[in-house]
Amino acid sequence: MSPTSPTSPGHPGGPSDDPVIDLRGYDLNLLVVFAVLMRERNVTRTAEQLHMSQAAVSAALGRLRKLFDDPLFVRAPGGMTPTARARRLQVPVRRGLDSLKIAIAGEPGFDPAGSGAVFRLGMSDDLEALLLPGLIAQVTAASPESSVFCLQANRMTVGGLLESGQVEVGVSAAAAWGPEIHSRTLFSSRYAVLYDPRALERTGPLTRAEYVALPHLMISADGTRGIVDDVLEADDQTRHRIASTAHFAMVPLLLASTPAVATMPRHAAEVFATRHGLEVCEPPIDLPQFTVSALWHRSSAEDPRVRWLLGQLTSLAAQLAPPTP
Repeated sequence: MSPTSPTSPGHPGGPSDDPVIDLRGYDLNLLVVFAVLMRERNVTRTAEQLHMSQAAVSAALGRLRKLFDDPLFVRAPGGMTPTARARRLQVPVRRGLDSLKIAIAGEPGFDPAGSGAVFRLGMSDDLEALLLPGLIAQVTAASPESSVFCLQANRMTVGGLLESGQVEVGVSAAAAWGPEIHSRTLFSSRYAVLYDPRALERTGPLTRAEYVALPHLMISADGTRGIVDDVLEADDQTRHRIASTAHFAMVPLLLASTPAVATMPRHAAEVFATRHGLEVCEPPIDLPQFTVSALWHRSSAEDPRVRWLLGQLTSLAAQLAPPTP
């Protein structure tokens, strides 16, 4: 595991400036184990993915720890958590392995009908509600051997998931992405008000006074505030937030037992209204429209699997996205 000696051939008087020569003393297979450990965060699953024994993966991890002089992973409930050093290594290792794979095997091909792939996406559950059922049906019909795995993400975290390789494609409301992240607009959406007509004993749109007076169920990742609070405060008004949840999918269940309203993206509100018999109406306050985009890392731009998946998402979004007035 030690790098080649400074006195070995190619190293007269000191380390070589040639990175290929400098790599001779390292077992590059260890980096494959590292990359899969970073994705799976579990020795057993890593062993299964690599068709290795758990003992062999554990031994490889021990060698990686010596190589980098760092624990790399620490035990956590359900698996392992990478250290700061491991997180810094993740992107360059992934990119290096991707480049080596293309150099050896050439640009990969993808025949949806004849081969399978595991497509890993990152998106929030409001977008899952709109896109995931149709995407699963569409992908499995065209590529029966393929699978669709979705990780919880939002516009603050999806970039990191793409950078680390934990997902190949993200779907998120538009934000300021760095130069390494490519994007394609899928559709425009806006906000809507959702409530249970049985719990409120009414139907139809709400006036501003009714909207402000009713209890509000807030959807917030950190449980602090939402865009509704910003708009109301600009007019010196506040709302009574009776509860908060981090998951859009919880809203129909909570509204069924709580006489309250929730304000959320219309694309999810309409799905929940149809499935749970809820009422959707326009917000009686001025809320902005926004765009939803598909995202992928620059290093995946030529991957035919990613390009195929982007095509599936684009066609599906065109069918399902709510019309924008």
